[in-house]
Amino acid sequence: MSAPSLRRVRPEILLAWAAAGVGVIAVVSALTPEMASRSDFVRGVLPPGVPTAARILALAFGLALVWLARSLARRRRRAWQLAVILVSGAAAAHLAKGLDVEEAVISLALLAALFRYRRRFDVPGDPSSVRPLIGTLSLLAAGLGGALLFDQRGWPFPERLDELVAAAGFVLGFRALYLWLRPFSQRVRQGVEERRTARAIVEAEGRDSLSFFALRRDKSWFFSPSGRAFLAYRVVGGCALVSGDLIGEEEEFDELLSEFRRVVHAHGWRLAFLGAADLERYERLGLKAIKIGDEAVLRPCEFSLEGRAIRKVRQSVSRLEKAGYRFRMVASAEADAALRAELELVSAQWRGNQPERGFTMAMDELYADPDIRFAIAEDADGRVGGFLHLVPAPAGRGWSLSTMRRRPGTPNGLMEFLIAETAAWARAQDAAELSLNFCAFRDLLLDEGGVVRRALRVGLLKADRVFQLERLHSFNKKFFPEWRPRYLCIERYADLPAVGLAYLRVEQLLTPPRPWARRPAARV
Repeated sequence: MSAPSLRRVRPEILLAWAAAGVGVIAVVSALTPEMASRSDFVRGVLPPGVPTAARILALAFGLALVWLARSLARRRRRAWQLAVILVSGAAAAHLAKGLDVEEAVISLALLAALFRYRRRFDVPGDPSSVRPLIGTLSLLAAGLGGALLFDQRGWPFPERLDELVAAAGFVLGFRALYLWLRPFSQRVRQGVEERRTARAIVEAEGRDSLSFFALRRDKSWFFSPSGRAFLAYRVVGGCALVSGDLIGEEEEFDELLSEFRRVVHAHGWRLAFLGAADLERYERLGLKAIKIGDEAVLRPCEFSLEGRAIRKVRQSVSRLEKAGYRFRMVASAEADAALRAELELVSAQWRGNQPERGFTMAMDELYADPDIRFAIAEDADGRVGGFLHLVPAPAGRGWSLSTMRRRPGTPNGLMEFLIAETAAWARAQDAAELSLNFCAFRDLLLDEGGVVRRALRVGLLKADRVFQLERLHSFNKKFFPEWRPRYLCIERYADLPAVGLAYLRVEQLLTPPRPWARRPAARV
């Protein structure tokens, strides 16, 4: 490795690797025999049982250091504090178990390095973890105290109780470590004035089809110093997940990104942009872009039901019209109480016991804004059979589909009918675009490619029952849309597992169905 590349390695990374190395040395030393001469000397000086206990402690400290290395690399202050304790304890344990001077010297060298670079570990822990940590440590102390009391009094343990106590102690100890090292979290905060500002920026400057979704109530907002640009984000599992691209005046974006990145690093979070399209800007910052799918977009002025290729959609529209269904568009502010109740009933029946999914490309409330539109299909009796939930985009020149819902038992092709009629309505409104659904991993679904791509494609098709990736793609391609690529942008590929898990969590894709939820009864 060249000298310039060595200089680029951050001290905390080197210390993390050193801590892992010292941990491995401690584990190997604890599991291998001691030198006979040194071992005899220690046993002659220390009380009986101490060398054996020291060996066990060296093993435990070594394993803990290996596990702690990742948190040291993230510059967490609490990880540094715990590492100082563990390294000091490991050095003492090496001497006590068999006068292992070499291992003790290596541990002390690491301890000196930790103190030398102590100011590098400036990422705070989560203050909200202190109370549950105290409770966990109290339970652990009570359990250990009870076990010691039994041992000192000579009381026999009930059958297998000792194993149960040991297992409980392990679980509580692991939970205590997790709470101590848990990264700083942040609750979603939205003030009335902030919401008013964000709404005004989206209305005036929201150029992307995802801009309106920044107004969800489960997102925080980070504004530029002038307040003329912002981004929407949420912190999940130590990851700051930014929803879509930045919104506002473009000359503010670089300063906004720079300041937000500084805040993210100060808290020790991982940075990720979900559903990003402005790749050039993120790549200038050194972020890595990974394509995660494509957004289906219709151009209302070009959309037509004429031609053989789109005959299936045309047949669906004709079938619904013959069945007596009619289309109407209703603004959220104009929906009366009776219509709202019916829309909510249809939505609840369609979802059943499934959670309300979406974060990047869906709204979290049906009536979140007066500019929201409902494209409604009603049967001959005036009953709502299904609807599309539409939000303005971009900057009032188009519409984005947030949700598709239909009543169970309605004729096949209802959604095709609604989208075709909505496209005709949007054309009459001179809308530039109608954004449909996001199709994840579309490239993999289309092209089997090599062995790896084929394996991934098979996995996606197997998961279609849960995530409906193939069915959603098949539905959208009926309309021959324009495909707009969307990306996940991260700082390091090593962040991908944590960011991917946080992404699935925030989109509610890891939330299991609620078995206790009941489907609402259909209106008679």
